[in-house]
Amino acid sequence: MIFQNPFKSRLPETTEALSGRANTIFAGDPHCVLGTPTIGPFPAHLQKIVFGLGCFWGAERLFWAIDGVYSTSVGYAGGKTPNATYEEVCSGQTGHSEVVLVVFDPQIVDLSKLLKVFWEAHDPTQGYRQGNDIGTQYRSVIYADDAVQLAVVQESATAYGQALKKAGNDDITTEIRLAPTFYYAEDYHQQYLHKVPNGYCGLKGTGVACVI
Repeated sequence: MIFQNPFKSRLPETTEALSGRANTIFAGDPHCVLGTPTIGPFPAHLQKIVFGLGCFWGAERLFWAIDGVYSTSVGYAGGKTPNATYEEVCSGQTGHSEVVLVVFDPQIVDLSKLLKVFWEAHDPTQGYRQGNDIGTQYRSVIYADDAVQLAVVQESATAYGQALKKAGNDDITTEIRLAPTFYYAEDYHQQYLHKVPNGYCGLKGTGVACVI
């Protein structure tokens, strides 16, 4: 496949990245579905993790429906451009992935449950795309909040990678690391599929079960 835009097939160098802006582009409204705050500080007993699994509209809906999830927000992370806009992210010149910030109560929902939803809801072997959505912004990522989370995430990736290989799939390409800065996306993207119930959702898993 020939990519017309070079930044659809590779991440930008620092000198190629868009400059962005100093101020956030999100007003900080409460969650449309859960009614909870979307901007911290959050209650101390809660934990955070960031997932990227393609277009963030459908991805966010997956997680806000889980019992024990306190709040979700969509945004951009993993790149070089501060407070990027959606159009800038789509250009490929920010290096960001479309992601979902998940704030959850570990006493109600275990991280392993969230990871199971993540792995099974998309194809983590596709590199810089997810189905028909092509570009670096659609790459699979997990950004852990601390070293303890990171170890659990890496263990799950190893286990699911083995299950995928056994089923004849390619290697996992998911980017896994400690969380970089999360930049909130514009208001209209937040809880988009609640506001637009028939809106686009391109999520499609491999059909391979994740047993953690």
